[in-house]
Formats: sequence, structure tokens, C-alpha cells
Amino acid sequence: MDFNEAAVFVKVVQAGSFSAAARQLGLPTSTVSTRISRLERRLGITLLQRTTRKLHLTEAGTAYYHHASLGLGYMLEAEAAVDEARHQPQGRLKVTAPADLGDSLLAGLIERTQREFPALEVELLLTDRYLDLVAEGVDVAIRTGELRDSSLVAKSLGTVRWAIFASRDYLQQAAPLEEPQHLHAHHCLQFTPMGRDGWDLSNGRNSITIPLSGRAMANSIGVVRSMVANGQGVALLPTFICKPGLATGDLVRVLPEWQGRADPVHLIYPRQRFMPPKLRAFIDLAQAELQLWFGDDTQEPISALR
Repeated sequence: MDFNEAAVFVKVVQAGSFSAAARQLGLPTSTVSTRISRLERRLGITLLQRTTRKLHLTEAGTAYYHHASLGLGYMLEAEAAVDEARHQPQGRLKVTAPADLGDSLLAGLIERTQREFPALEVELLLTDRYLDLVAEGVDVAIRTGELRDSSLVAKSLGTVRWAIFASRDYLQQAAPLEEPQHLHAHHCLQFTPMGRDGWDLSNGRNSITIPLSGRAMANSIGVVRSMVANGQGVALLPTFICKPGLATGDLVRVLPEWQGRADPVHLIYPRQRFMPPKLRAFIDLAQAELQLWFGDDTQEPISALR
């Protein structure tokens, strides 16, 4: 089946003549006539009765035109939809991120994405499982830690740095905290994925492990951060989730010359020849937004946010 023949036939009927159709299609009249004749031979029936002045549709031609024009219209609509999708971010975008990345950070990212691209629907999947993006239909991932070897594209967002934080109210009534060993006299709130028995700290010159017997442990970074904000103790937390508290003065970074581990953060997505506009738009926005949070802050965490 040659769809060009059907398309030419529809154009001839709409134009009213072979010559008019040829002008609209930018083809020689002989080519238009040849394609109509070839179509009729393939179908084994006459579609058009030709006179010197006018074309007349046969009964079969009328039926064929009705269905062919509908089909051609659907094809043109499909191409128009694809063409629009190539230029406008729209459709569903599936994003995965670690569960401990921070509710406020991710909520703000999704809110800005939907504000700037209202036709884009975002599905956020929080999991610590290392997903196969292609097999599970995920468009893009935010990942922390060292990357595995793969064919995926990775764009750096910065580094997640861990440091010790407490609330101002807690420090005002607690024992002095001027060196790592003083942590033994404090209520240490432990995020269990970072370890149950102690904190590994470094000041760039020396490293030390502080054994802990925590009174409270949780596997949710949000819960631990809330406990710190409530004055329940000190905790080793990612600096980025403490930036709002530092800006208001509710949180204080203690032992500022000491920090825990540093994990690189990347945007990861499958390599593809033609990147959908929805993915390109999200990557550009996410890079600009997340680099504010994960930028280099080896010293005192910055507090200037938009």
C-alpha cells in the first residue's frame, strides 16, 4: 500500500482537478495522474470519471474518499501533535530520588516545574532502591553517592555534605560543645543509614570516630531534622536541609571545622538521540534549582536562598 497515492487522491478531490492538485502539492500534473491511475489499478476499480471539464466521483470513489480523507486527517493530527510535543514540554515526566533527599527541597522543585510548565505532569517516586530507569519507565533520577558504570548520562549538581547541627535553644541549656569528644555529654540523634554506633568526622587534617549510644534513632532524615529543630539533641545532618533553619537562626552548625562524609549528587537520565522537550526543560530547571542547595559549602552553609 502506498499512502502517497491515497493522499494525492484526496487532494485531487478537494482541489477539483488534477492541475489544481498538482499546483498545491508542488508536483507535475503527469505525476498526479500517474498516482491516481496506479491507485485505481491496485484497487481494481474506477474512482474518478474524467471529462474535459470536470472530475466526477464514482460510488466507489465517494466511499474511498470518505474513509481516506478521515484517515489522512488523523495522520495529519498525529504529526501535528508530535510536532507540538517536540517544542512544548508536556505529558508525564517520571522522576525518582532518594527518600532522604528532603521533602521541602523536592516539593519546591516540583512546584516550580509545574508553575513554569503547566502542561507537564510530574510523578515523583521516592526510593532508596537503585532503579533501572529504562526498564521501569523512569525519565530522570536524582542520585547521591558514587555512580555505577553505565550508559546513562550524568550531570553534576554538587555535593551533599554532612555536618553537626543543633537548635539554638538546645545549646543554650546544654553542656559545652567545643570539640568532638564533648558529644558524649550530649543527646545525639542518629540517622541510622549513617551508622548506629558512631559518627566518622574529619577536619581536613585528621579523622576521628566518635562512638555513640544514641537515645533516639530514626531512618527518616526529616524526622531527625525535626527532632533537632525541637531542641531534642544534636545530629549529623546534610547541610542542604539545614539551610532554611540557619537562615532564620533556629539552627546552629556546631563544631564547624568538623564534618562527616561528602556525597556527590547527579541528575541521571538515559542516553537518547532525540531528547523530549519535557526532559530537557526539567533538566535545565533542576540543575539551576538544585545547584543552589548542593553547591560547594565546605565552610559555613550559605543561607541566601531565593
